Amino acid sequence: MSTLAYQVVDVFTDTAFAGNPLAVVLDTDGMTTEQLQALAREFNLSETAFPQVSEKADYRLRIFTPATELPFAGHPSVGAAWVMARLGRVDRGPVTMECGAGLLPLEVGDDDVTLTGGEPTDSGPLDPVPLLAAVGLDASALAGGAPRACGAGIDFAHLFVGPGELERARPDLHLLEGLGLSGVNVFTIDATSPDEGLRVRSRVFAGGVGVAEDPATGSAQLGLGVWLKAEGFLREDPRYVVVQGVEMGRRSVLRCRDLGDRFSVTGQVVPVARGEVLRP
Repeated sequence: MSTLAYQVVDVFTDTAFAGNPLAVVLDTDGMTTEQLQALAREFNLSETAFPQVSEKADYRLRIFTPATELPFAGHPSVGAAWVMARLGRVDRGPVTMECGAGLLPLEVGDDDVTLTGGEPTDSGPLDPVPLLAAVGLDASALAGGAPRACGAGIDFAHLFVGPGELERARPDLHLLEGLGLSGVNVFTIDATSPDEGLRVRSRVFAGGVGVAEDPATGSAQLGLGVWLKAEGFLREDPRYVVVQGVEMGRRSVLRCRDLGDRFSVTGQVVPVARGEVLRP
């Protein structure tokens, strides 16, 4: 029977069995959306990535959760670029990826990858009540700044909450699915470091794409940069570091930067497994 090679890597971590796991399935050109979705359901990770041939870029990346295809996502973009370079299918250094959000640049290093997101989007202030209800919090949790739906390829709502509120958050998948957004990024600001910039802790509830909670969400944290900039938090220093996934036992570190007209996120990648899977 025909099989496909795959690799599993942990993204946004320097330690195996932390960060966000990703399956990268190779040589799927010509396969149908239904076949790719079946593979994503089989791996049952938050996302599975399928790098394919592109006439416009170094490769095309299709990204699936167990429930649906995404136009763009951060940890699949970072992890797939690292795998492609490790296999010699692209060179280290500048790489261009084609995806549903357009042509996006990456910089592939020896043990990390920097992804620059698409054009920033900002909904303006949103009603916090349905967002808070979807993550099991009330108005007393808010720390300031109006919630906004922001993104750089895919939009998330961003809720700034006070100390201790992250641990209290409890997602309601039904309410999350009804928001009409990819999900909700609940975050708190820890401090400012002269070495790293703003330090943020986050939990991302991606119920809009069928993932109750995600341990590392590069797309959401690119959008967080839009929120932070709008609220004046990046005026003195363009850098911000997001720690995510702690409550899931999968600590992730996402190093982000305001580039002026775009935002970037950098993460390390660790190999975990490789093998073959049947072609659906």
